Amino acid sequence: MTHSGLGSNLGNLWRLSSARTRSISPENFTGEKGKGGMATEGTGAGPSRDLGRGWKVSPSIDMAAGETRTLAEIEGPGAIQQIWCVVSQVPWRDCILRIYWDGQDNPSVECPLGDFFASGWNRYAQISSLAVCVNPARAFNCYWEMPFRERCRVTLENRSPDEMTIYYQINYVLTEVPEDAAYFHAQFRRNNPLPYMEDHTILDGVRGQGTYVGTYMAWGVNNNGWWGEGEIKFFLDGDQEWPTICGTGTEDYFCGAYNFDVGAMDPDQKNAYREFTTPYAGMPQVIRPDGVYDSQTRFGMYRWHITDPIRFETDLKVTIQALGWRGWRSNEERRYLPLQDDIASVAFWYQTLPTAPFPELPSRDDLQVN
Repeated sequence: MTHSGLGSNLGNLWRLSSARTRSISPENFTGEKGKGGMATEGTGAGPSRDLGRGWKVSPSIDMAAGETRTLAEIEGPGAIQQIWCVVSQVPWRDCILRIYWDGQDNPSVECPLGDFFASGWNRYAQISSLAVCVNPARAFNCYWEMPFRERCRVTLENRSPDEMTIYYQINYVLTEVPEDAAYFHAQFRRNNPLPYMEDHTILDGVRGQGTYVGTYMAWGVNNNGWWGEGEIKFFLDGDQEWPTICGTGTEDYFCGAYNFDVGAMDPDQKNAYREFTTPYAGMPQVIRPDGVYDSQTRFGMYRWHITDPIRFETDLKVTIQALGWRGWRSNEERRYLPLQDDIASVAFWYQTLPTAPFPELPSRDDLQVN
Protein backbone atom coordinates (compact mmCIF):
# COMPACT_ATOMS: atom_id res chain seq x y z
CA MET A 1 0.00 0.00 0.00
CA THR A 2 1.24 3.49 -0.84
CA HIS A 3 0.32 6.79 0.78
CA SER A 4 -0.53 10.24 -0.60
CA GLY A 5 2.92 11.77 -0.14
CA LEU A 6 1.56 14.61 2.00
CA GLY A 7 2.94 15.32 5.45
CA SER A 8 6.41 14.04 4.64
CA ASN A 9 8.96 14.10 7.45
CA LEU A 10 12.14 12.34 8.50
CA GLY A 11 10.12 9.55 10.08
CA ASN A 12 8.12 8.53 7.01
CA LEU A 13 10.33 9.21 3.98
CA TRP A 14 10.83 5.47 3.55
CA ARG A 15 7.13 4.96 2.73
CA LEU A 16 6.29 4.41 -0.93
CA SER A 17 3.85 6.82 -2.51
CA SER A 18 1.88 7.10 -5.74
CA ALA A 19 2.29 10.90 -5.66
CA ARG A 20 3.89 12.57 -8.70
CA THR A 21 6.52 15.21 -7.95
CA ARG A 22 6.56 18.32 -10.16
CA SER A 23 8.32 21.69 -10.17
CA ILE A 24 7.61 25.08 -11.75
CA SER A 25 10.42 27.53 -12.52
CA PRO A 26 11.48 29.80 -15.40
CA GLU A 27 13.02 26.64 -16.90
CA ASN A 28 9.61 24.91 -16.88
CA PHE A 29 6.74 27.38 -16.54
CA THR A 30 4.02 24.69 -16.54
CA GLY A 31 5.72 21.99 -14.48
CA GLU A 32 4.98 19.40 -17.19
CA LYS A 33 6.79 16.08 -17.06
CA GLY A 34 9.87 16.00 -19.28
CA LYS A 35 9.58 19.69 -20.24
CA GLY A 36 12.32 21.27 -18.14
CA GLY A 37 15.37 23.06 -19.53
CA MET A 38 13.97 23.34 -23.07
CA ALA A 39 13.98 27.15 -23.34
CA THR A 40 15.50 28.80 -26.41
CA GLU A 41 15.15 32.34 -25.06
CA GLY A 42 15.25 33.93 -21.63
CA THR A 43 17.35 35.98 -19.22
CA GLY A 44 20.28 33.57 -19.70
CA ALA A 45 20.21 33.53 -23.50
CA GLY A 46 23.24 35.81 -23.75
CA PRO A 47 25.58 33.90 -21.42
CA SER A 48 24.47 30.56 -22.92
CA ARG A 49 24.81 31.63 -26.57
CA ASP A 50 27.88 29.46 -27.17
CA LEU A 51 26.37 26.42 -25.42
CA GLY A 52 22.82 26.28 -26.73
CA ARG A 53 19.61 24.76 -25.46
CA GLY A 54 19.67 23.13 -22.06
CA TRP A 55 22.43 25.36 -20.66
CA LYS A 56 20.63 27.73 -18.27
CA VAL A 57 18.86 29.72 -20.96
CA SER A 58 15.95 30.81 -18.73
CA PRO A 59 16.91 30.87 -15.03
CA SER A 60 14.78 33.91 -14.10
CA ILE A 61 12.18 36.35 -15.39
CA ASP A 62 12.09 40.13 -15.64
CA MET A 63 8.94 41.95 -14.53
CA ALA A 64 8.07 45.44 -15.70
CA ALA A 65 7.04 48.23 -13.33
CA GLY A 66 3.42 47.70 -12.30
CA GLU A 67 3.23 44.21 -13.82
CA THR A 68 1.46 41.28 -12.20
CA ARG A 69 2.73 37.88 -13.33
CA THR A 70 1.26 34.43 -12.79
CA LEU A 71 4.15 32.37 -11.45
CA ALA A 72 2.25 29.08 -11.24
CA GLU A 73 -1.08 27.66 -12.33
CA ILE A 74 -1.59 24.04 -11.31
CA GLU A 75 -4.46 21.64 -11.90
CA GLY A 76 -5.04 19.47 -8.82
CA PRO A 77 -5.52 17.66 -6.67
CA GLY A 78 -2.14 18.20 -5.07
CA ALA A 79 -0.11 20.36 -2.72
CA ILE A 80 2.65 22.96 -2.87
CA GLN A 81 5.49 21.67 -0.70
CA GLN A 82 8.25 24.27 -1.07
CA ILE A 83 8.73 27.76 -2.52
CA TRP A 84 12.16 29.28 -3.16
CA CYS A 85 12.72 32.72 -4.62
CA VAL A 86 15.03 35.73 -4.71
CA VAL A 87 14.28 39.16 -6.15
CA SER A 88 16.61 41.97 -7.15
CA GLN A 89 16.44 45.70 -7.82
CA VAL A 90 13.26 46.52 -5.85
CA PRO A 91 12.22 46.72 -2.17
CA TRP A 92 10.52 43.57 -0.89
CA ARG A 93 7.42 45.51 0.20
CA ASP A 94 6.95 46.44 -3.48
CA CYS A 95 6.39 42.76 -4.34
CA ILE A 96 2.93 41.41 -3.45
CA LEU A 97 2.46 37.63 -3.32
CA ARG A 98 -1.05 36.22 -3.81
CA ILE A 99 -2.29 32.62 -3.87
CA TYR A 100 -5.78 31.54 -4.98
CA TRP A 101 -7.27 28.11 -4.22
CA ASP A 102 -9.83 26.16 -6.28
CA GLY A 103 -10.90 29.01 -8.55
CA GLN A 104 -11.75 31.52 -5.82
CA ASP A 105 -11.91 35.20 -6.75
CA ASN A 106 -10.46 36.27 -3.40
CA PRO A 107 -6.84 35.35 -2.59
CA SER A 108 -6.19 33.19 0.45
CA VAL A 109 -2.65 34.56 0.62
CA GLU A 110 -2.00 38.27 0.11
CA CYS A 111 1.22 39.61 1.54
CA PRO A 112 4.34 41.63 0.72
CA LEU A 113 7.00 39.14 -0.31
CA GLY A 114 9.53 39.92 2.41
CA ASP A 115 6.99 39.77 5.24
CA PHE A 116 5.69 36.41 3.97
CA PHE A 117 9.23 35.09 4.42
CA ALA A 118 9.61 36.74 7.87
CA SER A 119 11.76 39.55 6.45
CA GLY A 120 9.75 42.75 6.73
CA TRP A 121 12.52 45.35 6.96
CA ASN A 122 14.04 44.91 3.49
CA ARG A 123 17.33 43.81 5.03
CA TYR A 124 18.79 40.33 5.08
CA ALA A 125 18.82 38.33 8.32
CA GLN A 126 19.53 34.61 8.58
CA ILE A 127 16.44 32.59 9.56
CA SER A 128 16.72 28.88 10.35
CA SER A 129 13.23 27.63 11.19
CA LEU A 130 11.13 24.68 10.13
CA ALA A 131 8.55 26.70 8.18
CA VAL A 132 10.74 29.47 6.74
CA CYS A 133 14.46 29.70 5.99
CA VAL A 134 16.24 32.81 4.74
CA ASN A 135 19.75 32.05 3.60
CA PRO A 136 22.71 33.92 2.09
CA ALA A 137 22.28 36.00 0.14
CA ARG A 138 18.60 36.92 0.73
CA ALA A 139 17.23 33.57 -0.54
CA PHE A 140 13.63 33.08 0.61
CA ASN A 141 12.40 29.53 1.38
CA CYS A 142 8.94 28.45 2.55
CA TYR A 143 8.04 24.93 3.70
CA TRP A 144 4.38 25.35 4.65
CA GLU A 145 2.54 22.50 2.92
CA MET A 146 -0.42 23.86 0.91
CA PRO A 147 -2.94 21.26 -0.31
CA PHE A 148 -5.62 22.05 -2.88
CA ARG A 149 -8.28 20.00 -4.61
CA GLU A 150 -9.09 21.55 -7.99
CA ARG A 151 -6.41 24.11 -8.86
CA CYS A 152 -4.14 26.79 -7.49
CA ARG A 153 -2.78 30.04 -8.90
CA VAL A 154 0.26 31.93 -7.58
CA THR A 155 0.83 35.53 -8.68
CA LEU A 156 3.36 38.26 -7.96
CA GLU A 157 2.75 41.99 -8.39
CA ASN A 158 5.60 44.46 -8.92
CA ARG A 159 4.40 47.76 -7.42
CA SER A 160 7.78 49.39 -7.94
CA PRO A 161 8.40 52.02 -10.65
CA ASP A 162 11.41 49.92 -11.65
CA GLU A 163 11.84 46.64 -13.50
CA MET A 164 12.69 43.69 -11.30
CA THR A 165 14.19 40.23 -11.74
CA ILE A 166 12.94 37.18 -9.88
CA TYR A 167 14.40 33.69 -9.66
CA TYR A 168 11.90 31.18 -8.29
CA GLN A 169 11.03 27.51 -7.96
CA ILE A 170 7.72 26.10 -6.74
CA ASN A 171 7.92 22.41 -5.86
CA TYR A 172 4.65 20.52 -5.60
CA VAL A 173 3.06 17.10 -5.69
CA LEU A 174 0.05 15.80 -7.59
CA THR A 175 -1.81 13.39 -5.36
CA GLU A 176 -5.04 12.63 -3.55
CA VAL A 177 -5.97 15.16 -0.87
CA PRO A 178 -7.71 13.92 2.31
CA GLU A 179 -11.23 15.11 3.09
CA ASP A 180 -10.06 16.82 6.28
CA ALA A 181 -7.33 18.87 4.56
CA ALA A 182 -7.78 22.65 5.01
CA TYR A 183 -6.39 25.47 2.86
CA PHE A 184 -3.34 27.57 3.68
CA HIS A 185 -3.88 31.29 4.34
CA ALA A 186 -1.63 34.28 5.07
CA GLN A 187 -2.76 37.87 5.72
CA PHE A 188 -0.69 41.06 6.20
CA ARG A 189 -1.70 44.05 8.31
CA ARG A 190 0.06 47.24 9.37
CA ASN A 191 -0.52 50.13 11.79
CA ASN A 192 1.91 53.02 11.33
CA PRO A 193 1.58 54.40 13.89
CA LEU A 194 -0.72 52.35 16.10
CA PRO A 195 -3.41 54.67 17.52
CA TYR A 196 -3.04 55.42 21.23
CA MET A 197 -4.74 52.88 23.52
CA GLU A 198 -5.66 50.58 20.62
CA ASP A 199 -4.56 46.99 20.04
CA HIS A 200 -2.90 45.92 16.81
CA THR A 201 -5.18 43.47 15.02
CA ILE A 202 -3.19 40.56 13.61
CA LEU A 203 -6.24 38.77 12.20
CA ASP A 204 -10.01 39.25 12.15
CA GLY A 205 -12.99 38.29 10.04
CA VAL A 206 -12.11 34.59 9.78
CA ARG A 207 -15.14 32.39 9.32
CA GLY A 208 -15.03 28.61 9.16
CA GLN A 209 -13.15 25.78 10.84
CA GLY A 210 -9.39 25.89 10.92
CA THR A 211 -6.01 25.99 12.61
CA TYR A 212 -3.84 29.01 13.41
CA VAL A 213 -0.21 28.09 12.74
CA GLY A 214 2.02 31.15 12.92
CA THR A 215 2.77 34.85 13.36
CA TYR A 216 5.46 37.13 11.95
CA MET A 217 5.88 40.70 13.18
CA ALA A 218 8.02 43.61 11.99
CA TRP A 219 7.96 45.96 14.96
CA GLY A 220 9.39 49.48 14.85
CA VAL A 221 9.68 51.13 18.27
CA ASN A 222 9.05 54.88 18.61
CA ASN A 223 9.76 55.30 22.35
CA ASN A 224 12.72 54.86 24.65
CA GLY A 225 12.80 51.91 26.99
CA TRP A 226 11.29 48.45 26.81
CA TRP A 227 8.38 48.09 24.42
CA GLY A 228 7.09 44.50 24.72
CA GLU A 229 4.82 44.26 27.78
CA GLY A 230 1.76 43.83 25.56
CA GLU A 231 -0.33 40.66 25.62
CA ILE A 232 -1.42 38.66 22.60
CA LYS A 233 -5.05 37.49 22.65
CA PHE A 234 -6.84 34.76 20.67
CA PHE A 235 -10.61 35.16 20.48
CA LEU A 236 -12.04 31.75 19.53
CA ASP A 237 -15.48 30.59 18.43
CA GLY A 238 -17.73 33.41 19.57
CA ASP A 239 -15.49 35.06 22.18
CA GLN A 240 -16.54 38.69 22.52
CA GLU A 241 -14.95 40.99 25.11
CA TRP A 242 -12.62 38.43 26.63
CA PRO A 243 -10.40 35.92 24.81
CA THR A 244 -9.91 32.24 25.49
CA ILE A 245 -6.11 32.53 25.15
CA CYS A 246 -4.24 35.48 26.67
CA GLY A 247 -0.46 35.74 26.68
CA THR A 248 1.74 37.36 29.32
CA GLY A 249 3.97 39.58 27.18
CA THR A 250 5.29 40.07 23.67
CA GLU A 251 8.68 38.46 24.22
CA ASP A 252 6.99 35.58 26.04
CA TYR A 253 4.77 34.84 23.03
CA PHE A 254 7.83 34.75 20.79
CA CYS A 255 9.39 32.27 23.25
CA GLY A 256 11.91 34.69 24.79
CA ALA A 257 12.06 36.20 28.26
CA TYR A 258 13.08 39.35 30.13
CA ASN A 259 12.92 41.72 27.16
CA PHE A 260 15.15 39.53 24.96
CA ASP A 261 17.79 41.33 27.07
CA VAL A 262 20.83 39.26 28.02
CA GLY A 263 22.07 42.28 29.96
CA ALA A 264 19.13 41.90 32.36
CA MET A 265 20.80 38.75 33.71
CA ASP A 266 24.45 39.55 32.96
CA PRO A 267 25.58 43.18 33.51
CA ASP A 268 28.79 42.49 31.56
CA GLN A 269 26.83 42.03 28.35
CA LYS A 270 27.10 45.20 26.25
CA ASN A 271 24.84 44.22 23.34
CA ALA A 272 21.62 43.75 25.30
CA TYR A 273 19.12 42.57 22.67
CA ARG A 274 20.17 39.14 21.43
CA GLU A 275 19.04 37.83 18.05
CA PHE A 276 18.08 34.15 17.87
CA THR A 277 16.56 31.76 15.34
CA THR A 278 15.15 28.32 16.26
CA PRO A 279 12.84 25.79 14.58
CA TYR A 280 9.66 27.21 16.15
CA ALA A 281 10.36 30.80 17.25
CA GLY A 282 12.91 33.53 16.85
CA MET A 283 13.91 37.17 16.80
CA PRO A 284 16.39 36.96 13.92
CA GLN A 285 16.60 40.69 13.27
CA VAL A 286 17.40 43.72 15.43
CA ILE A 287 18.15 46.91 13.49
CA ARG A 288 19.83 49.29 15.92
CA PRO A 289 20.09 53.09 15.74
CA ASP A 290 23.34 54.28 14.16
CA GLY A 291 23.21 57.83 15.48
CA VAL A 292 22.63 59.24 11.99
CA TYR A 293 19.86 57.76 9.79
CA ASP A 294 18.70 54.61 11.61
CA SER A 295 16.89 56.47 14.35
CA GLN A 296 14.66 53.81 15.94
CA THR A 297 15.26 50.21 16.91
CA ARG A 298 13.36 47.72 14.76
CA PHE A 299 12.69 44.05 15.38
CA GLY A 300 11.69 41.03 13.29
CA MET A 301 10.09 38.11 15.17
CA TYR A 302 8.35 34.84 14.27
CA ARG A 303 6.38 32.21 16.18
CA TRP A 304 5.27 29.00 14.48
CA HIS A 305 2.50 26.96 16.15
CA ILE A 306 3.67 23.69 14.60
CA THR A 307 3.57 21.50 17.69
CA ASP A 308 0.98 23.66 19.51
CA PRO A 309 -1.54 24.64 16.78
CA ILE A 310 -4.51 26.76 17.79
CA ARG A 311 -7.76 25.10 16.69
CA PHE A 312 -11.00 26.97 16.04
CA GLU A 313 -14.43 25.74 14.92
CA THR A 314 -16.29 28.78 13.60
CA ASP A 315 -14.30 32.03 13.86
CA LEU A 316 -11.03 33.59 15.00
CA LYS A 317 -9.64 37.00 15.94
CA VAL A 318 -6.06 37.70 17.07
CA THR A 319 -4.80 40.96 18.61
CA ILE A 320 -1.68 42.18 20.40
CA GLN A 321 -1.03 45.19 22.63
CA ALA A 322 1.87 47.63 22.27
CA LEU A 323 2.87 48.40 25.83
CA GLY A 324 5.92 49.99 27.40
CA TRP A 325 6.68 51.85 30.62
CA ARG A 326 6.24 55.31 32.02
CA GLY A 327 9.08 56.19 34.38
CA TRP A 328 10.91 53.04 33.40
CA ARG A 329 14.06 54.19 35.21
CA SER A 330 12.21 54.75 38.50
CA ASN A 331 10.41 52.04 40.47
CA GLU A 332 8.24 54.68 42.14
CA GLU A 333 6.89 55.96 38.82
CA ARG A 334 6.60 52.67 36.95
CA ARG A 335 3.30 52.50 35.07
CA TYR A 336 2.41 50.92 31.76
CA LEU A 337 2.57 53.19 28.69
CA PRO A 338 0.43 52.37 25.62
CA LEU A 339 2.72 52.82 22.62
CA GLN A 340 2.17 54.22 19.14
CA ASP A 341 4.64 52.07 17.24
CA ASP A 342 5.02 50.97 13.62
CA ILE A 343 3.66 47.42 13.73
CA ALA A 344 3.27 45.09 10.77
CA SER A 345 2.19 41.46 11.05
CA VAL A 346 1.47 38.36 9.01
CA ALA A 347 -0.98 35.73 10.28
CA PHE A 348 -0.63 32.18 8.96
CA TRP A 349 -3.48 29.70 9.26
CA TYR A 350 -5.40 26.85 7.58
CA GLN A 351 -9.17 26.91 7.15
CA THR A 352 -12.08 25.67 5.09
CA LEU A 353 -13.20 27.62 2.02
CA PRO A 354 -14.55 30.09 1.06
CA THR A 355 -12.02 32.73 2.07
CA ALA A 356 -13.62 35.97 3.24
CA PRO A 357 -12.32 39.10 1.46
CA PHE A 358 -9.23 40.52 3.16
CA PRO A 359 -8.94 44.18 4.16
CA GLU A 360 -7.45 46.21 1.30
CA LEU A 361 -3.67 46.27 1.35
CA PRO A 362 -2.11 49.64 2.19
CA SER A 363 -0.86 51.71 -0.73
CA ARG A 364 2.73 51.44 -1.89
CA ASP A 365 3.65 54.56 0.09
CA ASP A 366 1.91 53.27 3.21
CA LEU A 367 3.77 49.94 2.97
CA GLN A 368 7.17 51.57 2.67
CA VAL A 369 9.85 51.08 5.30
CA ASN A 370 12.91 53.31 5.66
